[in-house]
Parts: sequence; structure tokens; C-alpha cells
Amino acid sequence: LLVGIVSVPAMETLSTAAISVQQARRRIRTMAEGKPQVRYRARVRVTHSPWQEVAAVAQEERPDLLLLDYPSCFEVLGLSLQDVMDSLPCDVALARGPIPAHPHKVLVTARGGPFAELAMRLALSVTDTHGELSTLHVRSTQGSDLSFRGIAQVLANLPQVQRKEVVTDEAVSAILQAAQEADLVVMGATGQPVSQPDSLGPVTDRVLQETHVGVLVVKTRQAMPPDIATNVTVGQMAISILVDKWFAENTFHADEFADREYLLELKRQQGLTISLALPALNEEETVGRIIETIRRPLMDEIPLIDEMVLMDSDSSDRTREIAESYGLPIHIHQHTLPRYGARRGKGEALWKSLYCTRGDIVLWIDTDIANIHPRFVYGLIGPFLLNRHLQFIKGFYRRPLRVGDRIQAGGGGRVTELTARPLLNLFYPELSGVVQPLSGEYGGRRKALEQVPFFSGYGVEIGMLIDMFEKFGLSAIAQVDLQERVHHNQSLESLSKMSFAIIQAVITKLERRYGQVLLDDLNRTMKLIRYEGGLFLDVEEIAERERPPMIELPEYCTLWK
Repeated sequence: LLVGIVSVPAMETLSTAAISVQQARRRIRTMAEGKPQVRYRARVRVTHSPWQEVAAVAQEERPDLLLLDYPSCFEVLGLSLQDVMDSLPCDVALARGPIPAHPHKVLVTARGGPFAELAMRLALSVTDTHGELSTLHVRSTQGSDLSFRGIAQVLANLPQVQRKEVVTDEAVSAILQAAQEADLVVMGATGQPVSQPDSLGPVTDRVLQETHVGVLVVKTRQAMPPDIATNVTVGQMAISILVDKWFAENTFHADEFADREYLLELKRQQGLTISLALPALNEEETVGRIIETIRRPLMDEIPLIDEMVLMDSDSSDRTREIAESYGLPIHIHQHTLPRYGARRGKGEALWKSLYCTRGDIVLWIDTDIANIHPRFVYGLIGPFLLNRHLQFIKGFYRRPLRVGDRIQAGGGGRVTELTARPLLNLFYPELSGVVQPLSGEYGGRRKALEQVPFFSGYGVEIGMLIDMFEKFGLSAIAQVDLQERVHHNQSLESLSKMSFAIIQAVITKLERRYGQVLLDDLNRTMKLIRYEGGLFLDVEEIAERERPPMIELPEYCTLWK
């Protein structure tokens, strides 16, 4: 957004600027011509107080970033650098040229300071599509490096960024040397108070003065904590860079993959086979319609799916009988791999489905979906065929909740919002962009799924998500909008049990990460409040236990020799 501001000395009337305003309008129009991404205002503002006018425009437009030319704009504003930097209307970047139109080699000085997040965001935005982005972490021989940890986590999940670390007390020399191989440097201003009114800090000042390439210096509007040098949360804020980038690039919509013939051609080119396993327990009302809705368009008409099996948890209704009438292979998970015993829970069925299927890609969808549509499957298939790097795909959707005779459009997913997502935000912030970590519609590449353990109960979804992230990185995970899912809503007591199991699953993963035992057997019983014939407590064991990675089972390895 280009904004024109004409400054008039205090002793002159604003009307004297009429010709200057016309010239400014022409200049802005020329700058915007041929650039569809640039908008501009026909109105140019005239003022005696240019910085106040800039701040007013920022308040009206609410831009993400205010770009100021350094140092000439401060001469025009008639203010010191410090006056401006102490009263920022929004995040600011100071540009000292030459700034290339399409930077090919961009260097970010990733010191881990309070403005590192904004510097990384800007660098990711301006780097040319086929350009090179590198980071330089200058670590002092003395002092704390805690604030860099958040940026380090981000960089570990951005394989396209080249990383370099230098241990030295001569930060400026290290930056200037690295800048010789770049055509743009992006860095944060100092977070510490400066002694001079026209200073951005000793390191930044010298880089601006001595480097011969373009420089962008950024500063956020947010207040800085007093203990900047040792404040780890300053670095952790940078996680949002990674999450935002992942969300934008790895969130798909099922409608993108509605062309089944195109998907089939991609599948054939890659030589892949795809299995769909349907976990079920007493789903006679819906299982037949699900099989019919998926099989005809995705197996009979367009063979996207090579195999569909029912993984039954010993249903007592007609679930297996209905599936058998459609000719579906049926496996009762309690009778599968009997050497390892039988556990209750959906996770047990999913784990054993790896043994019962043969596809290179294994998908799961729940069998209680009332509004089943082929998109629940082809929506999951599409990202795998589009991006061979992806290892795990989660579905998400709107989940209406029935309250009496009324439907709340977005009232479902209560355990997701009250338990799962808060836990992920707290302990695994990189996964905070996953819309529905507990959704029952998801899948993965066999080579990845066989390497991770499976919880036997309600913790299977969140446990698998965490393991996939820790083993393969955030970029290997994607999510797909499947629009809307209608199913039977569970009772509050059932949701409470589910939450208890999910909390156990997350704590188990944390124990493994930090090598400390936090749970014992006493923590795996839950006191449930009963109101039947009076108020009393009932104790129920809800123990989330894991199955080992399938690749560790001799029976499985024999199948895949």
C-alpha cells in the first residue's frame, strides 16, 4: 500500500503544497503501474507533522509492516530515530538500499533477539521463489544463548534454509563477512535501550554503515521483557513463524482433489497402492452406506483404492454381516496377531490394520459418519500424490452438535478444543496449527506408519501425530478440509474418559522426550461421579498403553520380505 505524505514547514500554509501534492500523486501512480499486488490511495496527505500523519495512516489501515527509507525519511520527518522507534504505530522495517526487486540470496542474522521472529518472517516473504535463504547465528563466547532456542526450533523444521553458526565476540565482522555473499541482509534492531538518539544499537549501526548490500532492519511494536538476554519466551515466540508458514502451505481442501482421473494418473505414475481400513464397533446403522459410497466411485469406477477392509472390534450387532454382504474382507482385531493378546480400543484396531493391509499408503475413516461422501477419502489421497515428501495427512471439518432439537454448527469437537489443542499449544507448539488432532479421518505412508508406536485407546490419534512430528518433522505433515462431518455426539462422561486417556498419552510422550517418569499405575484410574440413586464415586481404570512399532514384529517383517 503506497501512501503519499507531503510535509510543509510549520510557518507556511498547507495550500502552498498543491503542486507538490500533484507531483506526489503522479509519482505514486507511476510506482504502482504494472504491479497488481500494489494498491495506492489517490489522496495524498499534507501536514505540518509528518510522523503524526504516518501514525494516523497506520492506525486507519492497520498494516502488518510500515516500511521506512533509512536514513532520509527521518530527515523528512524532522524527528530523531529514537523518537520514531519509541512510538511505533505498528511493526517497522527500515530499508537502506540498494534493495533488489527480487532478492536471490538473502541473509538473516538470527541472533535470537526479540525481533528475530519478524526478521525471519520478512526474509521468508521477500526471498525470490528460486532464491537462497541463509541464517547466521553469531554466538558470543560468553553470555546466555537461551533466546535463540525458539528460532533454532523453527530452523530445524525449515530444510530450505541454510544455517551457519559462528562463535565470536566480533559479531559485526562475522555479519559483514557473510553479507559479502548476499544481496540483501535482514536483521533485528537491538532490544536494549540505546544511548544515542539516532542509534539502532552498536552492531546494527555498523552493519548499516559498512555493508555494501541492501539491509532491512526490523523492530516490533510489542513491549520487550526486561530480561531480554536470558528470556527464553522471546525466542519461543518465533515458533509462530513456522506454524503460520506450515498452515499456509500444508493446509488443503478436498475440492482440490475432486478430479479422480487426475489423481489416478498421478497414482499410476508413482506406482503406488492405497489401502483403506474401516475401524468399527457396532456400526450397523452406517457401515453399509459408507462401504457403498466409497467403493463405487473410488474402486469400481476409478480404482484409486486398491483394497478396503473392515477392522471390527468384535461387534455384537450386524456390522460384520453387512460388510460381508458387500464382499469386504473382515478382520476381528481381537483375533488378529493372537500371540500379542487383545486389548480394547480403536487404536488396537488401527495398529493391527497395518498387518492386515498391503497398500503403500494406508488410510482410515470412522464408520459412524452419517453424511459420508467420497471426499472423505479422495481428500486424504490427494496431498500424498501431490507431494511425495508428505508422510502423514489429517482430515478436519466442521462438527455440528445437536442440543435438544437445535443444531450448533461448530459446537462439536469438545475434547479437541478443551484438552487436545491446549496440550499441543503448551508442549508441542509446532503442532498448534493442526485444526483437529483427534479427527478419525487420516492416513500415512506405510514406511512411516510402521515405524511409530500406537496407543491402543483414545490416545492413538494424538500420539501418532506427535510421533510423526518428532520422527519426520512438521513439513512431513499436512491437513485437509473435508468440509463437514455429522455423527453421533458422545455423552459428557464418555468425553471425560477420552480426555483422561489423551492427557495420559501426551504425558507418556513427554516422559520419553525428557527421560523422566511422571505417571505410575495409580494415576491410571479415574474417579467418575455417578448420580444414579444418589451421589457416589465410581472408579474405572483407563490406562493408555502403547503397542510397539509394527516393523518390530517378526510376523510383519516376514510378510514384507
